[in-house]
Amino acid sequence: MATLILVRHGRSTANTSGLLAGRTPGVALDERGAAQAAALPARLAGIPLAAAVSSPLQRCRETLQPLLDARPDLPLHIEERVNECDYGDWSGRKLAELNDEPLMEVVQAHASAAAFPGGESMRAMQTRAVDAVRDWNARIEAEHGEDAVYALCSHGDVIKSLVADALGLHLDLFQRIHVDPCSLTVIRYTRLRPFLVRLGDTGDLAALAPREAPEAGGAAEVGGGAGAP
Repeated sequence: MATLILVRHGRSTANTSGLLAGRTPGVALDERGAAQAAALPARLAGIPLAAAVSSPLQRCRETLQPLLDARPDLPLHIEERVNECDYGDWSGRKLAELNDEPLMEVVQAHASAAAFPGGESMRAMQTRAVDAVRDWNARIEAEHGEDAVYALCSHGDVIKSLVADALGLHLDLFQRIHVDPCSLTVIRYTRLRPFLVRLGDTGDLAALAPREAPEAGGAAEVGGGAGAP
């Protein structure tokens, strides 16, 4: 099946201000976030992308824009199901003050039981995001073949929940995963199981470029192991 490159959006004005942005409109990339986004085309230069998929929020679309400018033929698809978690009444509030809320302890230690007042549960967030990725995997493979690679720009909690699903981790453990702004996380899906290839990568991704098939009788690559993708 397809290989998915998950892009967390670049650093935003809400990140800088210590706010839980959620789906608050008008949250843009800050100066550093814009620079991170500008570097994205070079980081992905060796990767043939079949498509780009994005959360509808401004900060994600701004993160992908330099990549789209560099690749005019790359189609962009907006996917509501990879939108930020709906934090409801918590949206736009200072994280420092939210740390005093009893629910925050549940969010950190027992996420599967956490539901935000006026918003959605973390369990529902993970379910919709996983469903979206499964649908996009099938679509990309059908249109571009099983070795196709596509990029999907989303948000920290969404990406962490997708990684937890790929690793077979319970949602209650997903807060052990960390992804920086504009980091790249790569999951290679196969018929039987997914493989986490990169997690929160902020460096070079040239090793992900498709390799030429070895000549007949040539030696296999050393170090992959029986369980390697």
